[in-house]
Amino acid sequence: MKTFTCQCNHTIHFVNTKCIACNAMLGFVPEDLQLTALTITSERLYKVAINDNLYKQCKNYWHHDVCNWMVPHDDPNDLCQSCRLNVTIPNLEKPENLNLWYRMETAKRALLFTLFKLNLPVISRFIEPKIGLGFSFLEDQIEDEYGNELTVKNFVVTGHSAGLITLNLNEALDSARIEMREKMNERYRTLIGHFRHESGHYYWDRLIKHSSLIEPFRELFGDERLSYTQSLEQYYKNGPADNWQNVWISAYASMHPWEDWAETWAHYLHMVDTLETANNYEISIAGNQVKNPLMYSDKIDDAYTAISFTQLFNDWCRLTKSFNAINRSMGHDDAYPFVISITALDKLRFVHQAIKYAK
Repeated sequence: MKTFTCQCNHTIHFVNTKCIACNAMLGFVPEDLQLTALTITSERLYKVAINDNLYKQCKNYWHHDVCNWMVPHDDPNDLCQSCRLNVTIPNLEKPENLNLWYRMETAKRALLFTLFKLNLPVISRFIEPKIGLGFSFLEDQIEDEYGNELTVKNFVVTGHSAGLITLNLNEALDSARIEMREKMNERYRTLIGHFRHESGHYYWDRLIKHSSLIEPFRELFGDERLSYTQSLEQYYKNGPADNWQNVWISAYASMHPWEDWAETWAHYLHMVDTLETANNYEISIAGNQVKNPLMYSDKIDDAYTAISFTQLFNDWCRLTKSFNAINRSMGHDDAYPFVISITALDKLRFVHQAIKYAK
């Protein structure tokens, strides 16, 4: 994620709603992928500093303060491009849910920023009701039995189905997410990681399922027509394959080709977003400046990125080695606790190519 600059030349960040230097209100303009200062011109209408056009705040900005995106003033929709993707929001009669929803929205907008940068199709379920992208933020249903014992009546499973991404609201609660990470014996579990992983399932349907890439996909990832239910049962009964480190990017990726793709997709998004951040801060490792893989290029043979996959991966290896060491110096877990095998690398390259030539 890159940083932005306020009209006062102070650095501002993607989630900010106010500049701490000049107190200007801020709003993100998705059409330009820019965070900009706002000047109010009339009730709920603002002129944006980057182009002097008129915008209104997303309803979830002014009403709930969980968003900072803007909507063109003549757009009949009160919600921004991000919030229009919501199918179900949390129950706001519970005051604690507002902050959890804010965290969900922050992670979702970060995902969308990268998807827009990659020029990937983001089509709402309101446009394509059966397969369009949508998000539901749900919570476990708890019952109070006998007046004192709380039991889970309905456990919400984070997942994807025909474009609809469902996330358990508990994933926005740090303590609950860490507890689940320990139970699942995972080394990495984050909110943005969930969004990136589940978006991978959506884009498998969009980019692979009915395309000429399906056979190359099966050669690398395996045959997705294998029973998903049986694969899931076997994974949770027996654990990952013994040699998963040599073939898959994570233990969970070994469960089924669909999960292999989604995990690989998520890791690719981890890479490009983090490398853009490093480039934005002008980080160099051993004299090699980290390149921005999300820099637009109009070259025919380089459809969306200004650097090759080899450059991207080399920068990633240098960068992760460094910030893992820095994390250890601070007593934290590795920021990127994975080793990428040759096979996993080939799968990452496949994702790179699938995105590069996406229509």
